[in-house]
Amino acid sequence: MVKKLEMKFKSLYAEIGGQETIDKLVDAFYPRVYDNPELRPLFEGDMEEIKRKQKMFLPQFLGGPALYSQEFGPPAMRGRHQPFEVTPKRATAWLSCMKEAFKEIGLDEQPGGKAFYDRLIQVAVIMVNSPDSE
Repeated sequence: MVKKLEMKFKSLYAEIGGQETIDKLVDAFYPRVYDNPELRPLFEGDMEEIKRKQKMFLPQFLGGPALYSQEFGPPAMRGRHQPFEVTPKRATAWLSCMKEAFKEIGLDEQPGGKAFYDRLIQVAVIMVNSPDSE
């Protein structure tokens, strides 16, 4: 008799602690972004609305509920960011703010934290649409 091999997939969203972790991360991340002189020009809108959207997008990005798509349609993040000048320097600043937020909430030490951050590195590279001006 052969036993069935059951494989259970655990999303990165579940692995990092779900919405509670996402909320903490976003709340730690955006004040850093708004305080960063390199990034501030890209984030002039209402911080609370931007945080709300990010709290909807990241679960979907990590294999959780598709909250963002339910309200705004497919993410198409590169296209949505095309109007903004995203330079390599800004992408690096964005990642730096994210890394600090990961450390603040302890996500860098949690299971799945490294895989999550590695995915964000890929996103940062993809979002670059302009050369550095220097």
